[in-house]
Amino acid sequence: MNSASDSLHPLEITLLAALGQSADAPSSDDELRERSQLAPSQISMALGWLQAKTLIRVHAETVTVWVGLTEVGRGYLVTGSPPEWLVQRCRQGAHEGRPLTVQTLQDADTFPPSDISRAIGLLKQEGAIRLTAGGHVEPTGAASPTAERFAALLNQLRERRRELPSFAPDEQTLLRQYAVKRGSAQKPFRIEERIRREYVLTEDGKAAAQRCRAEAADGRGAVNDVAQLTPAMLKDGSWRGARFRKYTISLRPPRVAPGRRHPYRAFLDLVKHQLVGMGFREMRGPLVETEFWNMDALFMPQFHPARAIHDVYFVKTPTHAARIDEPFLSSVAAAHEHGGDTGSRGWGYRYDAERARRLILRSQGTAVSARTLASKPLVPGKYFSMARCFRYDQVDATHATDFFQVEGIVLGDEIHFRTLLGLLTLFAEEMAQAKERAFLPAYFPFTEPSVELHVRHAQLGWMELGGAGLLRPEVTRPLGVTAPVIAWGLGLDRMAMVALGLHDIRDLFSTDLEKIRALRGRFA
Repeated sequence: MNSASDSLHPLEITLLAALGQSADAPSSDDELRERSQLAPSQISMALGWLQAKTLIRVHAETVTVWVGLTEVGRGYLVTGSPPEWLVQRCRQGAHEGRPLTVQTLQDADTFPPSDISRAIGLLKQEGAIRLTAGGHVEPTGAASPTAERFAALLNQLRERRRELPSFAPDEQTLLRQYAVKRGSAQKPFRIEERIRREYVLTEDGKAAAQRCRAEAADGRGAVNDVAQLTPAMLKDGSWRGARFRKYTISLRPPRVAPGRRHPYRAFLDLVKHQLVGMGFREMRGPLVETEFWNMDALFMPQFHPARAIHDVYFVKTPTHAARIDEPFLSSVAAAHEHGGDTGSRGWGYRYDAERARRLILRSQGTAVSARTLASKPLVPGKYFSMARCFRYDQVDATHATDFFQVEGIVLGDEIHFRTLLGLLTLFAEEMAQAKERAFLPAYFPFTEPSVELHVRHAQLGWMELGGAGLLRPEVTRPLGVTAPVIAWGLGLDRMAMVALGLHDIRDLFSTDLEKIRALRGRFA
């Protein structure tokens, strides 16, 4: 390198000088901005160039998570949050002797109807309001912890944003739940990550900085070099006395790596966000499962055809789990043999505890629900999982050997079949975005009554999304649950087909970039 300025941009030279002021000590982004007086975008570009030339390196990186108010949140400072506003309106209506209906609250046009519905569900769960005949909403007089926390958070963020870890864990949960996410911009809080990096000069960078200083001292610097020949320069002849910056054609061009979520992943994220927004808690379970939790705990007899090798994948090594926890093994075995304490006659066969330990790949998401029921769930309570399942199946336009199921259970003394149908309608219309849906009677060993949800696909016609029903006492009582439980397991892949307008389930995993780009506008 005969001249350092021949290969360096003026912005790079400025930053090298700024870094050189701190000797061997690292310099942060803010310190470089103060020393160089460059704009943040200029500093970002120059740092990238210097890193590509190995003249600087990142010494340390710190990530700080900040939370602040959006325009929606600032509006809440005036109107109050939806839960707070709803409680006040209901109390005012009760005081005036005119109880409000759900439709009246939604027609007030203060908040979107979805926010009102969500607030009603939350306040009902907390016992702050109750729904009476005719769809009237009445206050109970009880306070709403969520509304109070909401108001406190809005006031804390009124003047300035704060670091997320400075809030209590329950407040952080509420902030994340109501923060802006992709596909849901109308939220009161915005959570942002700020990355603070510190840079130091490499040995080559120190040498380049020294040469630049020497050239600047004798007037050979590149500060006034011309980077581009313009029509004006050609017209007035000023190009004759200009000094043009040299090009270094050996440098690699900047790598363009646009990041974008796959449309199917974006759909899965949207479904999860909607369920969490409805107050559901997420369940998790292992992919490698025992026959006990996958089938026995669900009152599927050990002679059921779904246990055959042509329907499930068996694990080769190891073949069996070490044990099945008690008292669940004994209780489930009794339910199978003679009904146990469930009021049932059972299946009337000798239960094989050895087979219960057999390992398989999870064939249905209901196995996750069974484990949750055995872990003392909240009553009332709502749970969901997005479980990857595996079945030996013939692959075609609507079937695959591995697939996602959205599995869920709702526990409560007031839960009934109409509650289940309402949830299934919501899944079909809001998540799958189906225009038509239908319910058909069905049979499952673990639910009674049982129902199948079908939706109409634009090209494939009617298509089954999955099954649902009320869990039988033979399932819930051996696992320690006495309250009524509704359960469902729907194929997320098929729901995505309807929502994304696909007519072949295999297109969800296509490697054709043109197909993926054509879908990305839906959810990505």
